Amino acid sequence: MRSKIVAGNWKMNKNLADTETLLAELSAKLPDTNAEVMVSPTYVNLVGATRALENSTIEVIAQNMHFAESGAFTGEISADMLLGIGVNTAIIGHSERRAYFGETDAILAKKVATALSKNIRTMFCFGEELEDRQSGNHFKVVESQLKNALFSLNASAWSSIVLAYEPVWAIGTGETASPEQAQEMHAFIRKTIAEQYNTDVADGVSILYGGSVKPGNAAEIFSKPDVDGGLIGGASLVADDFVAIIKAI
Repeated sequence: MRSKIVAGNWKMNKNLADTETLLAELSAKLPDTNAEVMVSPTYVNLVGATRALENSTIEVIAQNMHFAESGAFTGEISADMLLGIGVNTAIIGHSERRAYFGETDAILAKKVATALSKNIRTMFCFGEELEDRQSGNHFKVVESQLKNALFSLNASAWSSIVLAYEPVWAIGTGETASPEQAQEMHAFIRKTIAEQYNTDVADGVSILYGGSVKPGNAAEIFSKPDVDGGLIGGASLVADDFVAIIKAI
């Protein structure tokens, strides 16, 4: 049975003191849940976060990872560096990495391959821009992103992949795909994977929704059969909001 997951992507927010305060709040208020709960602080706070949560069920994950094992890549972080501090999951392909840092499908395919070769669980993000949705090309765009970055993998590799569908037009805009739109796309994603591999692979992969999930809409979004949780942005920076979203799943 596939995992239910609620992950908080903190992006470039929270200094060390703020991070420690938020983690303490989350630990104290964390509800009993069968879902996996993850937080992704900025790189400089990953060590502090792993230490603060060493006795917690909350997992610390990375926001990004380079495809090279080492080398002259100023400012980048390798898989071994993450593993060395106890971080075993990385977000790859977030829309902001694609938009602001020029990460292409080819680059992301290399990152995924490196992560999996190092036994780093991969949370792969993808989704369409507003113009893609308005022109009716959203299914084609999503299929292409999956195909280009992931469909060269062996079926066995999918046990280490989590998908996060994030319609770019709904990230940080206050706009949210309706629960019906989310379910429609998640069902399409699962169908596309089944056609490429098989239904066991498709039914086994967790597909998260990311895009302005809040306490007020989380339960309805999470109630859809192909939505297995959320990759949460702004709402994960407020302990009570993030806890409410965790409770919703």
